[in-house]
Amino acid sequence: MKVSRSLAKRIRNAGFVLTVDQAFSRVLDHCAAPRRDATGTWITAEMKTAYLGLHEAGLAHSFETYLEGELVGGLYGVSLGLCFFGESMFSLVPDGSKIAFQALHHHLSVWGFDLIDCQLQNPHLESLGVYEMPRSEFLHALSANPLEQTRRGRWHLD
Repeated sequence: MKVSRSLAKRIRNAGFVLTVDQAFSRVLDHCAAPRRDATGTWITAEMKTAYLGLHEAGLAHSFETYLEGELVGGLYGVSLGLCFFGESMFSLVPDGSKIAFQALHHHLSVWGFDLIDCQLQNPHLESLGVYEMPRSEFLHALSANPLEQTRRGRWHLD
């Protein structure tokens, strides 16, 4: 993960509070909301129901960013073995989703995760150090993923 000097300063000084798995449905709702630069969303009512079920089963997780008591950014995804499959992120203030991603990256590193799959390459993720992995390398990482090590249940920040 690449943390720019300005992002590191914002993390230290802006008063953000981070939580995990405390507002999954709210993060999901924000991610499903229409975006300024897009029409519609891929997160349909049926998809929301499925992700809520995965969350209840302890497989889908959210990282939330708060500022002055308000949810201002976050992300969610599915965890299987030592891989996290990011689904979507949102931000209502500058860097809100980047701060959630930094927390995700930090905690997954501490917990020994091998891979964060961001699915789609875009400039926002590239600014965080995300890179496109060759398909053969991705398939190898998936085949080596120890599914028996899946961290089920609600996650907590250490």
